[in-house]
Amino acid sequence: MNVAVVGGGAVGLSTAAALVRRGASVTVFERDGLGSGASGRAAGLCYDAFADDVDAAVAADALARYRDLNLFEPQPYVWVARDESDATAVREQIAGMRRNGVAVEALTPAELGDRYPALDISGIEVAGLARDAGVLDPDAVVATLAEQARADGANIETGTPVSLASPTTVETPDETRTFDAVIVAAGPQTKPLVAAVGVSLALKAYRAQALVTEPVDAALPSFYDATREFYWRPKADALLVGDGAHEVDPTEWNPEADAEFVTRSLDRVEQSTALSPACDRAWSGLCTATPDGAPLAGQVADGLWVATGWQGHGLMRAPAMGDYLAADVLNRPNPLSEHLPDRVDPTRFDGSEEFAALDDPTRDWNE
Repeated sequence: MNVAVVGGGAVGLSTAAALVRRGASVTVFERDGLGSGASGRAAGLCYDAFADDVDAAVAADALARYRDLNLFEPQPYVWVARDESDATAVREQIAGMRRNGVAVEALTPAELGDRYPALDISGIEVAGLARDAGVLDPDAVVATLAEQARADGANIETGTPVSLASPTTVETPDETRTFDAVIVAAGPQTKPLVAAVGVSLALKAYRAQALVTEPVDAALPSFYDATREFYWRPKADALLVGDGAHEVDPTEWNPEADAEFVTRSLDRVEQSTALSPACDRAWSGLCTATPDGAPLAGQVADGLWVATGWQGHGLMRAPAMGDYLAADVLNRPNPLSEHLPDRVDPTRFDGSEEFAALDDPTRDWNE
């Protein structure tokens, strides 16, 4: 089978690699450079801390594949709640994770402080700790996946914008080519690309911001504050801090971080630790959202598949979802195919739905 993959991020490259491993002939089209979209601007958090059994299965598959590729750096993941409502949710999440075999534990504030003395535990009601979590280097992920795909025979064309003349016909500035199947994994651009061939997606874009501090002298885990709604992860000897998301028009957005975001984020780190870090660099990136918080990953027309709507978790799930999509396109078995199709079926919406991009209807698919 001759397959086109539109989008050279982690999901597109993972799918391409999985396709060529199964004997398909694959061409990847990327309008800019590999990883120039959401993948290259991702935070790189990677964990299996999900209470839902389907979410947990996808995460476990992805983590195992990243470990096999030597891309996974172990780093415990801690999330905390500061009010009773959030604390109840955290306790329920931990119970669900344990049922799924996730290596997780509940910590009192005192226990959390004993493990991480640099944390300020005042105001924390409860904490969860996922022991098998870790972090990824987005640039290394993209480079490794591309190298793997090329080594197995995929053709990767960068600097090549495309449009669809039909569900299986790809037009570039130089030529028109017909494939047996096309997979569009182009972030927010997936929506206008498939709209050209009559497919409407329930998809919105939102802008998420992040910064990296100057070096800090403290041993800290990856951390998410469910009440204050921000996170950080260790990055070398610094911290990568994120929040500040809001819905945007994907054709008009600022890739630079807002000054107010930088100030607020540094203040939150200072309020949560014994540190007073400064900002080294900051940026923003586009993420995609769906009405129910789950991705759109599957067939939308004869010969046409999409993979988008990751809620900021595309990099984390890429190798598992790429393998799932490749198996779906080629009609091959995949362990995730037992329950995942209904969850991620892109045709579960008709594309006319009104929704807010940053609603959190399913806590497990969002941070």
